Amino acid sequence: MSTNVLIVGSGGREHALAWKLAQSPCIGKLYVAPGNGGTRQIAENIAIDATDIDGLVQFAEKNEIGLAVVGPDDSLALGVVDTFRARGLRIFGPTRAAAEIESSKAFAKNLMSEAGIPTATFKIFSEYDNALAHVREHGAPIVVKASELALGKGVYICKTLVQAEAALAEIMLDRVHKNAGNEVVVEEFLDGQEISIHAFCDGKTFVLLPPAQDHKPIRDGDEGKNTGGMGTIAPLSWVSADTLQTLGEQIVRPTLKTLAKRGRPFSGLLYPGLKMTTNGPKVLEFNARFGDPETQSYMRLLKTDLLDILEACVDGTLTELAIKWHSGFAACVIIASGGYPDEYKKGVPLHGVAEAERVSNVVVFHAGTSFDSELKTSGGRVLGVTAIGDTLRNALDRAYEAARLIEFEGMQYRRDIGAKAFAPAS
Repeated sequence: MSTNVLIVGSGGREHALAWKLAQSPCIGKLYVAPGNGGTRQIAENIAIDATDIDGLVQFAEKNEIGLAVVGPDDSLALGVVDTFRARGLRIFGPTRAAAEIESSKAFAKNLMSEAGIPTATFKIFSEYDNALAHVREHGAPIVVKASELALGKGVYICKTLVQAEAALAEIMLDRVHKNAGNEVVVEEFLDGQEISIHAFCDGKTFVLLPPAQDHKPIRDGDEGKNTGGMGTIAPLSWVSADTLQTLGEQIVRPTLKTLAKRGRPFSGLLYPGLKMTTNGPKVLEFNARFGDPETQSYMRLLKTDLLDILEACVDGTLTELAIKWHSGFAACVIIASGGYPDEYKKGVPLHGVAEAERVSNVVVFHAGTSFDSELKTSGGRVLGVTAIGDTLRNALDRAYEAARLIEFEGMQYRRDIGAKAFAPAS
């Protein structure tokens, strides 16, 4: 029996999920709302915004959707899962209450304190003057975060006091992230490599995905403003199976237990971002959905039918499923619009995707693209060029070979994705 699936979202993550779900022998009709210029090639794009909850529900009911899969954080924060469930519709993702672990950094930090989860020391402020006084008292380096959702751009790693003061003004006075700046979290700067941990959750138990590493800053060498993510690698050869299991027991399990104790059982995908410090792993933040661009790398490595996994999470039967992965490595290089993460042009014609996909073991996932007689840019992060290989170097070489074949005015991408994996002590 086939299942009609609706994927909610329009980015590279959603294209990667659609690409993998389309391979399932049990898939019926596959829809993406609203989708992009790439998803149109493997699914039917539906002109419903990811935050139009009523529109999504009505479409699901009318088209006999057997499973909805939520990509973006803002849809979860608006309660799309609650609304679907209330109408008797099956949906993969956490409730609005459980998703607050991402939609409010203040909530997440307080939960970590309650659960005894290692994290940076912090203070929460709703008044600019108080936050400014705290920053001036503690000095730099220091981290300033807009508490609520800010498209991955609300975290400021401040190496100087001047940068910290500017970050506070931008968030709390200039309101560049709008209501996300109602509260700020100011915390200690943590040194060490950042890694991404993902866990499939069914409300009772969890299964960890391989460790991955995102690259947030816009420029090589981790310089410049934070973005939604400029590239990923997976797995990380320097994170052992024992270390991964420890992270599951010290971070994921107590998080799920504490959420359940608060009456917010978590089902879906839990994604803690960590710093591997000299004093052990510490959580930077929690996400309540698949990472982007981590998902693009994960879907290239996943061997098990993704539909089976998502159904098991919804049904609470994750322990009955053995999730398997292909050997080797995956890399994703994000190609972004000129000016991103600040102002950038849209509607710029782009070329070379077909040529890039002719490179061995390369798949290009679309993020900010649209198709109107020709392929054009429609967002800040435009494409995710992914490749797999027996070695990480092989995967990266293929991804960059393919990236060089893509052309559009102003395009930019980092040339050092994965470099830290070859010198983890640096």
